Amino acid sequence: MKESIKEVFSPKLFQTLRQYNRAQFGQDALAGIIVGIVAIPLAIAFGISSGVGPTEGLVTAIIAGLLISMFGGSKVQIGGPTGAFIVIIYGIIQQYGLSGLMIATIMAGILLIVMGIAHLGSVIKFVPYPVIVGFTAGIAVTIFSTQMNDFFGLGLSDVPANFVDKWIYYAQHFSVNRWALAIGAFSLFVCIFMPKLTKRIPGSLAAIVFATFALWLLKTYAPESWGVASVQTIGDLYALPHGIPAPHLPQMELAEGESFFTLIQKLFPSAFTIAMLGAIESLLSAMVADGVIGDKHNSNTELIGQGIANVVVPFFGGIPATGAIARTMTNINNGGRTPVAGIIHAVVLLLVLLFLGQLVGLIPMACLAAVLIMVAYSMSGWKTIVGLFKHRNRDFWVLMTTFFLTVIFDLTVAIEVGLLLAMVLFLMRTNEETQIRTFHNEIDPNEDTESNLNLEHLTVPEGVEVYEIDGPYFFGIANRFDEIMSHVSGKDYPVRIIRMRKVPFVDSTAMHNLAMLIQRSHKEGITIILSGVNDHVHKQLLQGGIEQQMDPHNICANIHFALRRAEDLMKVKNKK
Repeated sequence: MKESIKEVFSPKLFQTLRQYNRAQFGQDALAGIIVGIVAIPLAIAFGISSGVGPTEGLVTAIIAGLLISMFGGSKVQIGGPTGAFIVIIYGIIQQYGLSGLMIATIMAGILLIVMGIAHLGSVIKFVPYPVIVGFTAGIAVTIFSTQMNDFFGLGLSDVPANFVDKWIYYAQHFSVNRWALAIGAFSLFVCIFMPKLTKRIPGSLAAIVFATFALWLLKTYAPESWGVASVQTIGDLYALPHGIPAPHLPQMELAEGESFFTLIQKLFPSAFTIAMLGAIESLLSAMVADGVIGDKHNSNTELIGQGIANVVVPFFGGIPATGAIARTMTNINNGGRTPVAGIIHAVVLLLVLLFLGQLVGLIPMACLAAVLIMVAYSMSGWKTIVGLFKHRNRDFWVLMTTFFLTVIFDLTVAIEVGLLLAMVLFLMRTNEETQIRTFHNEIDPNEDTESNLNLEHLTVPEGVEVYEIDGPYFFGIANRFDEIMSHVSGKDYPVRIIRMRKVPFVDSTAMHNLAMLIQRSHKEGITIILSGVNDHVHKQLLQGGIEQQMDPHNICANIHFALRRAEDLMKVKNKK
């Protein structure tokens, strides 16, 4: 039991501290400071774009970043708010307010903890890549569309949340503020070209510093007639950050006749989406990091660490958080190799929140819009989409379906339908690849005969029919196999061999159909022989009661024994 608990929850911080030294601290401190600086503009931008504010974004990066580094299952993961959550957070706030978001985030945190305890960390990794690319690209397009108001300085309020309605609203009220557009375009230029000059200074940070300084100069020295004062800054729209808010409980105003449990039911789909997004993004980030540093993260511990962060953060006004791949890679590239770097990154952000809050208020909204446009571009995965478009196979259509559902409807629907589509296509592929072959007179030894048998000619006795199932024996194949068997007369073939040497597993439907086949065959005077059943499948047959319905001699180790048994049975039947 102790070993089981250790496997589920074993934070990397406590493992790495056992052999920690001063040299490693120096590397982690440098990496933590750099990644903390990189996280400043992103945390502010994600907070504002999500519909909360700069303080909430920074608080999330501080508290979630600290807890994920302390309790997570990766040595180098950096946690905080990410672009993937913007769409779902904005939608929850529009419908249920900040208290609704707080409850949904806590619920998501609990779900993540349960996933980790239930050993679902490895299962989450099997979410199909086209689904991930589809909803990530959809999120990118949605983020891009939300930035048009600030990038062009439209000054619109009450912009619709729906994608189509949003663009119609933009078109109806399109009036460009030339100074806001100029600052936005300049910031975008810096974001694009700064990485070409140096990798050490993040483009987003450089854009914010240059644009903020330029706007301050213009507002201070340019004539009023120029209209520079019309360019909105963070301080014009939001309360400036000044410290960590005191923890508080959600204040819910329930509708008449609505109970708290009813509200929980309404918020559950959103909480589930947050949990799934957090799990997928954090584990993908951890997997990428493993490949770079040559380590192996503990996926279940990582989910629990993410869950703890999302349970705690809402009490301080924060928003959902997860592992951020861009910040994680920045950490790795600057020498961070233990969770201490993530803790230092949180401390850097705390110092910014405490001492530089007034400067944050000077940042132009158009500049933040440019930063988020670059985030959307990085998230879009357009190269993958173009690559899949060239083939236009099933994966492409799963991707595009998930993409359009994310953009036109919402992320919850997109993930649910995308996963359902991916599962259906997987079953279709498995169904197509699983073959059922029938042999009447002979079995050709050249058709992939069992390696431990001699390649002699295998003769099928008269009155015996051999069916070989090549692949998983699950509900799709079980029904197809039933149809094949039902078209064969028992008078022509009173003995039937089902060759299962290439069946890795059977599901409950296959077990049921096999039991019904044995019962039906017994009534019709047909004998069923099973051949080449592996240990795992044999155990399933035993547990499912199949073996009790058969003569034990009719479950044979290989086709040779099965053919001999069939020949003996035919002799008995012929005598009758």
